[in-house]
Amino acid sequence: MPWYNGDYPPSYKNQPKKIREKATEIANEVLKTTGNEGEAIATGLKQARLHFAREKTAKAKD
Repeated sequence: MPWYNGDYPPSYKNQPKKIREKATEIANEVLKTTGNEGEAIATGLKQARLHFAREKTAKAKD
C-alpha cells in the first residue's frame, strides 16, 4: 500500500518531519519496484538518513 498525504508507516512516527517525508517518498518508489512493504519501509528510512547525512557533510565542507 503506497503512503501519501501525511500517511506513513508507523515506524516513521518518531522521525523528524524532513526524514519522514523523504523516507516515505523513497519507500513508495521501492514499493513500486519490489512490491515488498517491509523492504520498502526499511530501505526508505535508511536511504533518507543517508541523504540528509550526506547533505549535512556537503554543507560542512563549504
